[in-house]
Amino acid sequence: MIRASKNEVFAIAGREVTITHPDKVYFPAAGYTKRDVLLYYMAVSEGALRGVARRPMALKRFVNGTGEPPFFQKRAPETRPPWVETVTLAFPSGRTADEIVVSDAAQLAWIVNLGCVDLNPHAIRTDDLDHPDELRIDLDPQPGIAWSQIRDVAAVTREVLEEVGLVGWPKTSGSRGIHVYARIEPTFGFDAVRKAALTVAREVERRAPTLATSKWWKEERHGVFLDYNQNAKDRTVASAYSVRPTADARVSMPLTWDDLARCDPADFTLKTVPAMVASRGDAHALIGHSVGSLIRLLDVAAEHERDGLLDAPWPPHYAKSTNEPKRVSPSRAKASAKAAASPREKAPLVIVAKSASKTDALDGLERWKERHPEATLRLGADDVLVDTMRGRSSPWYRIRVNLRHVPEAARPPSEPPDPDAEPR
Repeated sequence: MIRASKNEVFAIAGREVTITHPDKVYFPAAGYTKRDVLLYYMAVSEGALRGVARRPMALKRFVNGTGEPPFFQKRAPETRPPWVETVTLAFPSGRTADEIVVSDAAQLAWIVNLGCVDLNPHAIRTDDLDHPDELRIDLDPQPGIAWSQIRDVAAVTREVLEEVGLVGWPKTSGSRGIHVYARIEPTFGFDAVRKAALTVAREVERRAPTLATSKWWKEERHGVFLDYNQNAKDRTVASAYSVRPTADARVSMPLTWDDLARCDPADFTLKTVPAMVASRGDAHALIGHSVGSLIRLLDVAAEHERDGLLDAPWPPHYAKSTNEPKRVSPSRAKASAKAAASPREKAPLVIVAKSASKTDALDGLERWKERHPEATLRLGADDVLVDTMRGRSSPWYRIRVNLRHVPEAARPPSEPPDPDAEPR
C-alpha cells in the first residue's frame, strides 16, 4: 500500500490500483472484508492467474458482499483504466460483448475492487476464441451425497481420461463438488468439446452406475451428476483459487490426486490457503505441460452415434441440435402422452342465471331446480358454481351447474339464463 485514506491505493505489478471501501464486509459470518479478499488474491496470484490468464471473463459482482445476491456483467465497464484488457466475444444469441481479460495481478486487483469474489473465465484464450483449450468435467453432487462418493466418481473420471490420453487435474469446486480439468489442443470447436465431455460423463456412468449420472433432467439424477453442458459455448466455471460465496469463504483448491484422496474441502479457505501455497507451491503448476488431444474421445463418441445413441439435452436457451432428443422432462412427456391417449372430457356446464343481484341469481337457480327435479337429485355439493364476475363499474353474478353426475340422456337441454341480466 502506498497511501491510506477512505480508499486505499496499492502498488501492484508496477501500477497503482485504487480499492474503494476496503473495509466493506464481504463475508458477514466470517467478517472478511474486501481488503481481505484482495490480499488473499495477491498472495496466490501466480496460481490464480495460471487459471485465468488470457481468458475472457464474465464478471460476477457481489457489490454488497456475499450476503446479497450477485449480478453477472458480461460487458466490460465503460470506465476503466487503459491497462485493463478486453476482447470481443460473440454469443449463441448472435450478440457480442467486450469482456474483461485478466492477465496480471493489477488487473486481478481491479476486478476484485468491482466486487468479484470468484473468477469465472471461459475455456478459450484471446488468440483463438473459437477453439477451447480446456475440457472441464464438473462433478455436481445431488443433495445428501457424501464427500467420499464424490471423490470416488472423480477417481473413475481420472481413469476414463487417462485411457483416451488426457491428464486430469482435480480441484475442489469450493462448494460441494469437484472439478477435473484437462488441457487440450485448441483444434476443435465448442460443440465437439461438449460432445467429448458428454462421452466422458456417459462412460463414468457406465462404470459406476450407482454413484454417477449423466442425466440432464433433475428428476432422473442420482449420486453425482457430471455436468457436460459446462463445456457449451458461453458457459464459465469458477477457476482455480477462486474464493466462493460460502459462509467460511471456501476456496476452489487445486490438488494432486493423492491430496484429493485424503482432504476435506472445508480445509481450504481464504485464510488457510495462502500459507499452504507458500509452503507447498501450486499443485497445478505444470498443468500447461500436459496438453492432450480429443481425437480418441471423439472417436468413441462417433461409435456411440453409429450405435444409435442420441445427443443429450442442451440448456434451454441453446438451439436444438439435429441429434438431440425431445427437449422436455420425462415426467412432462409422460403426462402429455397420457393426455393424448385419453383426452379429458370437457365438463358439461350450463349457465342458469346472470344478474347484478346475487339474490336474484340464486332465485333463478331455484326456478331451474323446480323445472328439472330429476337432474337436481343427482347434483353434488360442488356442482353448483356461483361466480362473482368483474363488471365495468361493479361486480355481477353468474350461476352455472355442472351436469357431470347426470347421465347424458337425462341432462336438461340448454336454456336461456333466468334472469339474463349481465351488466354491459
